[in-house]
Amino acid sequence: MRLLLDTHALVWALSDVPRLTENARAAIADPHNDVFVSAITAWEITVKRAKGRLTAPDNLSSVIEERGFEHLPLTFFHAEQAGLLPMHHRDPFDRLLIAQAQAEGLILVTRDRHIRRYGIRTLAA
Repeated sequence: MRLLLDTHALVWALSDVPRLTENARAAIADPHNDVFVSAITAWEITVKRAKGRLTAPDNLSSVIEERGFEHLPLTFFHAEQAGLLPMHHRDPFDRLLIAQAQAEGLILVTRDRHIRRYGIRTLAA
C-alpha cells in the first residue's frame, strides 16, 4: 500500500499515545508499504506549534526520515487540484492532502469523516 498520513495520524504515529487504530498502526509499520508525509503536513504542524496548539519535534524532517517515511512535496498541479475540489471540506491543509492523495493514488490515513466525501481511498486512523 501507498499511504499518506493526515497530520493527526503523523503526530499519533510519532507519539507513544495509542490513538491510532490497530489497522493503521500495522499498515504504517509494515515495511512493504510506502508511507508519505506531505510538505503540507510540515506546514500545518509548524503553524500550530507556533500558536502553541501542538507539540511536535523541532527536527521533524529528520524524525520522518528516521522512521522511514517519505517526503511528499507540494506541486503546482496539487495546488490547482485542491482549488478545484468541491467545498465539502473548508480546511485548506486537508484540501491539499486530498488533492495529493487523488493525484498520486495514495490512501489517506485519517480520522476525518468529511474526507470520505471526496471519493478517495482512506484508512481509519
